[in-house]
Amino acid sequence: MRSMTASMVTLTLLVMAMASAQDGNVEAHGFVVTHGAGRLRDTGSDGAPTGDFLIREDRFRLDLEGWSEDIDAEIKVKAEVVHDALARRFDVDLREMYVDYATGDFDFRLGRQVITWGVGDLIFVSDVWPKDWVSFFAGRPMDHFKVGVEALRARLWSDVANIEAVAATPFEPDTLPDASSFGVATPFAGVESLRVDMPRAGYGNVELGVKLSRKAFGVDIAAHAYRGFWGTPSAHTGPAIPPTSVTMFYPALSVYTLTAQTNAVGGVVSAEAGLYDSRDDRDGDDPATPNSQIRGLVGYDRPLWSDARVGAQYYVELMGDYGAYEQAAPTGHPSESEYRDMVTLRLEQMLRRQTLRLSLFAFYSPADSDYLLQPTAEYKLSDELRVVVGANLFGGDAHTMLGRFDRSDNVHVTARFDF
Repeated sequence: MRSMTASMVTLTLLVMAMASAQDGNVEAHGFVVTHGAGRLRDTGSDGAPTGDFLIREDRFRLDLEGWSEDIDAEIKVKAEVVHDALARRFDVDLREMYVDYATGDFDFRLGRQVITWGVGDLIFVSDVWPKDWVSFFAGRPMDHFKVGVEALRARLWSDVANIEAVAATPFEPDTLPDASSFGVATPFAGVESLRVDMPRAGYGNVELGVKLSRKAFGVDIAAHAYRGFWGTPSAHTGPAIPPTSVTMFYPALSVYTLTAQTNAVGGVVSAEAGLYDSRDDRDGDDPATPNSQIRGLVGYDRPLWSDARVGAQYYVELMGDYGAYEQAAPTGHPSESEYRDMVTLRLEQMLRRQTLRLSLFAFYSPADSDYLLQPTAEYKLSDELRVVVGANLFGGDAHTMLGRFDRSDNVHVTARFDF
């Protein structure tokens, strides 16, 4: 925390210095937000928490932007002071902190930044960059869902194609819900030794990404390539049965995807397809490492009537070398299915002169028969103050992706004041 705070103070002073030298070329704004997520179900007596709240916190956000008139450069800082009321502590959350520079057809961004790829709506094929699933499942504002990475991004704009290249280090994994907070069953309960091995911060472990994009025949098309690591950890267990030691690790991953998006049939049609190359398990016979996968997505979004919209998607995921996976899977452990899919539905309606937004986002897997419903109501009391009420309602078998959160149903309330 001390190093993060020092970095914030240093860059803030740098922004102020730039502003002073450039006749006050600086802007500052932010917001104060209070958020709480309360459980709707008892988490049981198997070691899961029995408290009534998943999250109860207050955040003070400050966005600073400084720029130069001599060169095309900007400095931006997005930082938050967080009061965790349940843990009774304060912390600092550095959301983004980067320098932008542009010259001719090139632009560059260096520092902590959020990177988003792909055309999916809360379904991700091309977007391999880290996400905070705790925030998503506990109803925090959506701008907390994506996690920043320390990266250099370079872009070239041309009539032939636009090129974006990213180099990021150190590796930033997804933030996952843990059993202690969400009441999720863990296969490693009672393990004496649990270690997490992060990829070493070295030249060979730099995450690399390239995106090529252009518009052709009215269609926005893009190709992506990524070399890095799976965002969720795998586990190596010790020889004892049941295991007494577990090492969590992040296997190597390469991803190759294509996306397309265009206006058609009165709305927007989107599609993604990708290959997930699990470089540490290309034969598919290591049960501790994910097999390679093929993923695909089609989506459609359109307006309904005045101030209303609907969107739907279908996602499919197919495991490669499934026969080798089945042969290597440990006896007695629940195995993954070869095929998984997901249907999503988004409904939105604006009311009361667009001060009230009612929405529903629903996930349902026909293959796994699990689901997540996210109804939300947001009311804008003024230009500065808004209140959001919503819920996360899970269901399904305990071994499925969404069903395992069945005891994590929650209702959340957020109040935000902008300044």
